[in-house]
Amino acid sequence: MQQHLLPATALPEDASRALLVGRLWVQGQGPVLVRATPDGLHDLSHLAPTMSALLERPDAAQAVRDNPGARLAPLAEALANSAHDARDPALPWLLAPCDLQAVKAAGVTFVASMLERVIEEQARGDAGRAEAVRRAVVAVIGDNLASVRPGSAEALKLKDVLIAQGVWSQYLEVGIGPDAEIFTKSQPLSAVGTGAQVGIHPRSEWNNPEPEIVLAVDSRGAVRGATLGNDVNLRDFEGRSALLLGKAKDNNASCAIGPFIRLFDEHFGIDDVRRCDLAMQVTGADGFVMQGASSLGQISRDPLDLAAQAMSQHQYPDGFMLFLGTMFAPTQDRFGPGQGFTHAVGDLVTVATPRLGTLVNRVDHCDRVAPWTYGAGALMRDLARRGLLA
Repeated sequence: MQQHLLPATALPEDASRALLVGRLWVQGQGPVLVRATPDGLHDLSHLAPTMSALLERPDAAQAVRDNPGARLAPLAEALANSAHDARDPALPWLLAPCDLQAVKAAGVTFVASMLERVIEEQARGDAGRAEAVRRAVVAVIGDNLASVRPGSAEALKLKDVLIAQGVWSQYLEVGIGPDAEIFTKSQPLSAVGTGAQVGIHPRSEWNNPEPEIVLAVDSRGAVRGATLGNDVNLRDFEGRSALLLGKAKDNNASCAIGPFIRLFDEHFGIDDVRRCDLAMQVTGADGFVMQGASSLGQISRDPLDLAAQAMSQHQYPDGFMLFLGTMFAPTQDRFGPGQGFTHAVGDLVTVATPRLGTLVNRVDHCDRVAPWTYGAGALMRDLARRGLLA
């Protein structure tokens, strides 16, 4: 893990000009808002008490650029201390860069993952049936729906054809229908940061990481920046019933975000997000290695459309973080022919893209990962103690 917790690998390739903001746990203070530069982490508490409040500032990027703040810690030391298995609690470490924002996710936004969701449903969550179902579904649907624009007249005609052939699915409904799937991934303040453990349910036998871009959106619906995320998913739970989506997605430590939010400015914006190619690697203690990729250029719904659809449901006074979905759908056999991929305890998962850096986490069962105990009440008490609440 430590090789991914070095400034050279954790930060974007153009880190010297990137506006990177995050949260640092400082003993005796709690979470502190910081700017990350290649040499250090700088206190931004004078600009805003929380990440949510910082992103509400119309001038957030300019304010961060012009007011770097006092240096709290060397970046290299804080990154190294973020590794869950080598952490000194007396020293600072990185947290997920969001705090009071709702944590939302868009599902079935890529053709490849859409087909895999259909297969999960048809296989009823049984990994052993997946390959046979995959062949049957692709024989009817095909594997090239990338040209179908969701909600278009062409998509509606395709829906009629698939219904007639008996293979229509709730996943195809949100994949090519007019309405995107937007769901709650996790609770505010519950996401874990880089170096932390991520959790899978102890009863899950078919699960996977989901490498994604995560947008940081303010209360007005404006996208203010982006970061990396791992939307840990239980394929067997969701495959048994879509009504188990909450259990498939929202478990202790099942949401990883980080390492930093890159603010939009003249050097990085939504067009750069649209061009991002994510690389993911899973390395097991047993020597197993799986590599995957997800290209935002192949997303079927534009990131701004997804943010607008999330915003149309109701208001988010503290803003929200939005996972954009993934085209990565692992089918590589791990424990036996035809069984596909599933996590093992101890897996090391990295998600990386050149303009945002690298997010790294190790897998364990969610009931063995440190429980989430620091909520909004604790944050407010710490901010009040530091004199940061008006």
